[in-house]
Amino acid sequence: MCNFIENYEIILNNLKLICGDISSFKQIRTPKLSNLELVSLNLAAEYMSINTDLQLFRYLKGTYLE
Repeated sequence: MCNFIENYEIILNNLKLICGDISSFKQIRTPKLSNLELVSLNLAAEYMSINTDLQLFRYLKGTYLE
């Protein structure tokens, strides 16, 4: 699996099964991504050995996560 979005979605689905009942804290403005989505984004980047933020943003460009 070399597609970043596929890896992200697989990790996100597994995290939702494990930690689906965890809710985020109330914030004044609504975040673009939930806590589980951020964790799965980070885990997918680590899994694919993406070291820098710039490289991660290149993978995300043109996707729904942009």
